[in-house]
Amino acid sequence: MRSLAVFSVKGGVGKSALAVNLAHAAATLSARRTLLWDLDTQGAATYTLRLSARPDASARKGIAEGELGPLIQASDFPGLDVLAADKSLRQLEKQLADDKAKRLKKLVKSLDQDYDRVILDCPPGLTELADQVFRAVDLLVVPMLPSPLSMRAYDQLVDHLAKHHKGSAPAILPVFTMVDRRKALHAATIAAAPERATIPYAAAVEAMAATQLPVLVKAPKSPAAAAFRALWTDVERLLTRVA
Repeated sequence: MRSLAVFSVKGGVGKSALAVNLAHAAATLSARRTLLWDLDTQGAATYTLRLSARPDASARKGIAEGELGPLIQASDFPGLDVLAADKSLRQLEKQLADDKAKRLKKLVKSLDQDYDRVILDCPPGLTELADQVFRAVDLLVVPMLPSPLSMRAYDQLVDHLAKHHKGSAPAILPVFTMVDRRKALHAATIAAAPERATIPYAAAVEAMAATQLPVLVKAPKSPAAAAFRALWTDVERLLTRVA
């Protein structure tokens, strides 16, 4: 089993859309037994896959007690399960502040008999939860807008990993999202880092909130779908190297 987190210091960068499409790609394109773990209290990834937390569910309690199984639900797509977000996650940060530093790492590792790929959709910000995620996963996929502020946030993340996770930091894959090459700033930013993957600004991605379907399902021939497939190929290659 290999794990990755979709993480950004800043919000509003298409993080959950990225997590959902990567999880779908893992299950369908690579036939990996995949778990999408929604750690964001907004629950956008859960909602986009037409799921919701069970009425009596408490993700925070499951994390505290190490019992994740009862929280996991099957999605509409074979091979793709979801650990749904719920409102109890609002208290998770406080719990982790007084908790063992590697609790999340142990929980991720406990899934290795049931899944080939575990994908975490994380809330934004350099928090205690973020540090637990950094200890737990093999790869960080970092979406960012092609703008100076997003680039600055990415540099802050790299500096944080170097300072606080030296020697144990996960691999990192930056991705430009919501790219509109007609904008001079976007074009110039991408030109300065041509090696980075890009996901275009597209109606197909925006429509995910309405259709509650991955782009790879609703618009499989779109440029956005092609970009997600190409990104998944890069992710799989990196995870294989980790192995």
